[in-house]
Amino acid sequence: MSSINDPDESRSGDVRAAAREKARQLRTSQQRKDRRNKTLLTGGILIGVVAIAAIVAVVIMGAIRPTVPGPKNMASDGVVVGSGLTVKATPALAADAKPVASTPDPNGSAVDIRIYADYLCKLCGEFQRTNLKQLQPLVKDGAVTVEMHPVAIYTSHSAGTRYSLRAANAAACVANYAPKSFWAFNEALFANQPAEGGPGLTDDELKKRAEASGASPSDIDSCIDDGRFKTWVGAASDRALSGPIPNSSVKKMTNALLVLVNGKPYTGSLTNADDFKAFILQAQGDEYSSTSTPTPSPSAGS
Repeated sequence: MSSINDPDESRSGDVRAAAREKARQLRTSQQRKDRRNKTLLTGGILIGVVAIAAIVAVVIMGAIRPTVPGPKNMASDGVVVGSGLTVKATPALAADAKPVASTPDPNGSAVDIRIYADYLCKLCGEFQRTNLKQLQPLVKDGAVTVEMHPVAIYTSHSAGTRYSLRAANAAACVANYAPKSFWAFNEALFANQPAEGGPGLTDDELKKRAEASGASPSDIDSCIDDGRFKTWVGAASDRALSGPIPNSSVKKMTNALLVLVNGKPYTGSLTNADDFKAFILQAQGDEYSSTSTPTPSPSAGS
């Protein structure tokens, strides 16, 4: 039998103590690792939840565009310019209200011309620069009315500046606050027109053109700066692209330019003023023929 001071028993006790200490250290290390993993997992979940919430918020905000009233003098989604280059006054439509189509002259004495155009569209610019000068005296005299519909179809074609949308918003600002300047401002946007694919005019340049057209900066500048009618421009453009086009057999816009004369689409040359003038005269003659009442023939024996 071993004594209490047996060296073999003492060594055996030391080994067991060392094993217990090693086991304790392993447990402690594992516990620390478990706590660290739990912390990282919880933090990762929280970060993921926050990221998902942010993405959802962005999607929701992007999908739900704030509704705003439309500009004054554009109840039809267009600006009607008539005798004396006077803009037909209309109230601002309430948010989400449907546009009210303008009514052509029932007597057919004034030719009804409607122009849907994007301010960045090259073909739109060619048509406007070719024809606005010859249209101006006809509008002044009351022989024709011109209804301008600014649309933003080429918004993604301006190196990320969304020029089409900004230019159409600026036109709506002028129609709302300075209607007497609208004809000149519309013409100014097509003169020295920015190239498709380029950044277009800056907001400051738009404001300068509005001022040069006779609009007061105090009325226009903040409207352009805060994009007051951008949401409305987007909605009006969507309506033109989805149709129907009022007072016309044309169902919807299929490109960035649509010109209607008494409801009939013009498909002739965009750079020949004589072609368009001939189309106007033909439409005027057709309208006169359809609205005139023939004189009864005298009956036999009268």
